[in-house]
Amino acid sequence: MHEVYDAVLGGESPPVSPRSLVSESWERSLAAHIDPDRLTPPAVVADAELPDLRSAHPLNEVMPLLRSTLVSIADEAMHVMLVTDADGTILWREGAARLLHVADSVGLSPGSRMSEDAIGTNAMGTTLAVDAPVQIHSAEHLVRSFHAWTCAAAPVHDPDTGHILGAIDISGPLHTVHPAMVQLVSATAQLAENQLRVRLAIADERLRVRNMPHLTSLRGNVGALVTPTGRIVAGEPYGAWPMRVAMPEAGSDRVLLDDGREMVLEPLSEGFLMRAPRAGAPAARRSALSLRFMGAGAPGVVLNGRSIPLTLRPAELLTALALHPDGLTAERLAQLLYGDDGNPTTVRGEILRLRGLIGAEVLRTRPYRLDARVESDFDAVRRALRAGRPAEALHACGGPLLPRSDAPEIRELRDELDAGLRHAVLDVDDLDLHAAYAAHPLGRDDLEVHDRLVDELPPGDPRRPELVGRRARLLADD
Repeated sequence: MHEVYDAVLGGESPPVSPRSLVSESWERSLAAHIDPDRLTPPAVVADAELPDLRSAHPLNEVMPLLRSTLVSIADEAMHVMLVTDADGTILWREGAARLLHVADSVGLSPGSRMSEDAIGTNAMGTTLAVDAPVQIHSAEHLVRSFHAWTCAAAPVHDPDTGHILGAIDISGPLHTVHPAMVQLVSATAQLAENQLRVRLAIADERLRVRNMPHLTSLRGNVGALVTPTGRIVAGEPYGAWPMRVAMPEAGSDRVLLDDGREMVLEPLSEGFLMRAPRAGAPAARRSALSLRFMGAGAPGVVLNGRSIPLTLRPAELLTALALHPDGLTAERLAQLLYGDDGNPTTVRGEILRLRGLIGAEVLRTRPYRLDARVESDFDAVRRALRAGRPAEALHACGGPLLPRSDAPEIRELRDELDAGLRHAVLDVDDLDLHAAYAAHPLGRDDLEVHDRLVDELPPGDPRRPELVGRRARLLADD
């Protein structure tokens, strides 16, 4: 391989030709002006940015599967598992601890970009370029610093759109090469896609359940519920729709079906209602903004059916603005989020960045306010509690509101919702509801709830053993 590599890069005839996969990758890499003597790939993401990028990336949902499938194998076989985004940037790395410092020396670390146009032929970059599983061994890498490595990678696709989400890779020293490496990562990538497909089906069902009233409000007129990517998940009449429609360019609300009919898209919090145009001048449309801020995951924002990755500070701003629909001044926002030491200048800068994410037509100024139909999980919990519907409130609650936030406004609402939900659940005589609360993030560490359930559940109840075990753990930790 080294003889072939030296001959090809030296412009001479090699003793044998490299694999076509490799030679074509070398051509692409050299055309991108990759220096074979470069030592490491470019670092494009700072360590501080990685947690938010990971939590917002779709592959974050399947990382437990990837760890259980590959990491134990990687540990035993002296490999590292690497997972990239669609641009080839490494977001996750796990595996044999004694190999990680060696991987660091060649830049196989989170934040580095491994695309072919960044570091030449390598399994991660090449699998993304050809959209197929590949194995790259030793001198098949264009950059010489990787000649001591053997790597196999496979792409992972979005089951909704078919687009590449990223790559799964296992890499190790030359002596760890095995012909089954590429089959292993390929099978793991398929498992990941299957799990994403299940999650997609759950999201589709949630969209149907939450938005079916919009479809029935058409009163028999033709219409459909459409995902942000154009898939039709429910329609009236049933069976009269294609599986997918081509979504319009930004700023347009018109869709042309294959049969020539023109339809109108109305934004919902998690998708769109597609309906026939109504006679007369159309009313001005307001954006639909959905906020999912309760629980341990990353803050979730969907604007007109489009998901927007968000970090903690803009999520805090959106929460405060949602709680005050009439608007807030910069001074009042600073006090709500930072206390008496709040600086209005800081808030104005953060508002400017947030407007860049959701648009100036949604976040208005003078005063700062949301000009949209806002739907949030924390408001759904609060409304259910005020209406005396604890089961509905528990179902809407994913956990504490923005648990990492220390903003006064957020802390106050978080405490109000946590305490209100607990009291509402315990005030009703419903063992099933109590058991659901004990399994919920807010109730898993509640000793009083576990005591009550252990005392009141019949001996043969299948939930009892787990509750007894958790109660024992809580008593031991007390």
